[in-house]
Amino acid sequence: MAGLENYHALVERIDDLCARTVDQFPENIACRAGCDACCRHLSIFAIEAAAVREALKSRSADEVDLIRGLAASAEPVRCPLLHDGLCLLYEARPVICRTHGLPLMLECDGEKSIDFCPENFKGLPSIPGSAVIDLERLNTMLAAINALYLQESPGPERLTMAQALALAD
Repeated sequence: MAGLENYHALVERIDDLCARTVDQFPENIACRAGCDACCRHLSIFAIEAAAVREALKSRSADEVDLIRGLAASAEPVRCPLLHDGLCLLYEARPVICRTHGLPLMLECDGEKSIDFCPENFKGLPSIPGSAVIDLERLNTMLAAINALYLQESPGPERLTMAQALALAD
C-alpha cells in the first residue's frame, strides 16, 4: 500500500534526524527506557494507526492479547501501549512519540519558539539549529501522507491509540 510506504519513508527520515540529535548530545538527553512521564493517550493520524495495526500483526498471540487488554481498559490519560514503563510497540510508535523530548520549533500566533523536555539539555546555554526539528514542516508532511492514505482507505482522519488497536485484525 503506497500510503504506508510513504509513511515508513517519512518515519525513517525522522528517526535519522532524531538519531543525529541524540548522537550529538548523549549526555544531555535524559530520555531512556522506563522514562514514561510523557506517554499519554493521544490521538494519531489514520496512517499512524495503520502502521500500529501492521506492527501488531507481527506479535505473538499472547502479546496481542496483552496489548488489546490494555487498550480496552486504558486509563484516559496513560497510553494503552505503556506497560511496565516501556512501549509495547516501540518500533511502530507514532511520530509525536519519536520526536517528543527533543527540541521542536513550534509556531503559535506567528511567534516561533523552541520546546523540549525539561529533563533534556540541562546546562546547555543554547541548542544549535541543526538539532531543532521544525514541527510545522514535519506535521505538514505527515498530514499530506495521511490525506493520501485516506484516499486509499477512507475513514476518520484521527483516532485515539485505543481506537486504532481496537480496529486491529
